[in-house]
Amino acid sequence: MSQRAMLKLSTGALLLLLPWFGGLVIGEISDDFCKCLKFFYDETPPQGITGEYQPICQRYKNQYRFASLYHRQHRTPLYSAYILSPADGKRPNTPWKYEPQLVSHKAGPDMWPFPAPKSIYRGVKRSQAVLWDYNNSCYTKGHLNPSMHQKTMEDREATFTLTNIVPQQEGSNRDTWNPLEMEVLERSKAYCNGLMYVITGVMPYESEPRWINNRVSVPEYMWSAYCCPSYKPNLPKSVRPFFPTYAAVGRNDRNSGEEIVPVDPSMQGYDVRRMSLETLEGILRTRLEMPISLFKGQCK
Repeated sequence: MSQRAMLKLSTGALLLLLPWFGGLVIGEISDDFCKCLKFFYDETPPQGITGEYQPICQRYKNQYRFASLYHRQHRTPLYSAYILSPADGKRPNTPWKYEPQLVSHKAGPDMWPFPAPKSIYRGVKRSQAVLWDYNNSCYTKGHLNPSMHQKTMEDREATFTLTNIVPQQEGSNRDTWNPLEMEVLERSKAYCNGLMYVITGVMPYESEPRWINNRVSVPEYMWSAYCCPSYKPNLPKSVRPFFPTYAAVGRNDRNSGEEIVPVDPSMQGYDVRRMSLETLEGILRTRLEMPISLFKGQCK
C-alpha cells in the first residue's frame, strides 16, 4: 500500500474514533470568529472549548448576522451566539438554507437556500444536515438563535439555516423553550439599557450519541445564557438576580434523569431550570469535560 493510501486510511479511522467534542480542530471557513467577534461580549468567544469544531460567521445577503460553532460529524452546532434585538415584524416564511463553505472553502461567504444544486448536493449532504434528515424524524427544527430575537426581516431570515438548528422535541420547542425565549426577550426590553449578548447551545447524551437518520445528533439538553453589562439602575428586587447574567437548561428528553433538571409533572418531562451563569458553566464543565467560560470576566 502506498504512503498516500495509508495516510488516507489512518486519517479516516481517526475521524471515526473522535468523540462528540474531542479530536482535531479543523476549519475550511475560518479557524476562528475573527470576522464576527461583535456578536460576543467584549469581542471574546467562549473560552475552554476544545475539540473538532467549525467556527461559522453566519453571513446572509452580504452581512454577518450571528455566529455558530458547528460540529461537522454530528451535523449540528454546539452553540449559536448573537445580539438580541426584538423583532419588528412576524416570523418570516423563508426557505431553509445551507452553508456552501462547509463543502468548499472556495465557495462564496453567504448561506444559500435549499435545494442545493445537483453538482454540490452530495458535498452538502456529507458536510452538514439537509432537509431530508428531518423528514419523518419526530423532531422539530429547533433554532438556537430564534428568529424573533432578531430585529430586521433579513436578520430573521438568516436564522433559518440548518447550521443554526438542532433536533428538538416538539414538547420542548413549543411548550417550554419558546416561553423561555419570550421571557428573555421581555426582560431585555424592560431592563437592559445596552446590548444583550446571548449564547444558546446543546448538551449531548452522556453515554452514546443519539441520531436521526443515523446522521444528525440529537441533544439531551438545551441551554442558554445571556450577558447584559449595562442595565437600568434601581432594579426591582425580584429582577436583580437576573442581571447582568442569567442562564437556563431545558430537557429535550422526557425520560432523562433529574440530576440536571428536576421534573415537574405538569411540564410533561420537558422542564426548564433557571439558574445562574456560574451554575450553568459548572454543569457544562462537568458534562462536556471542558473548562468552559461563556462570557469574558463573567460579564462584569
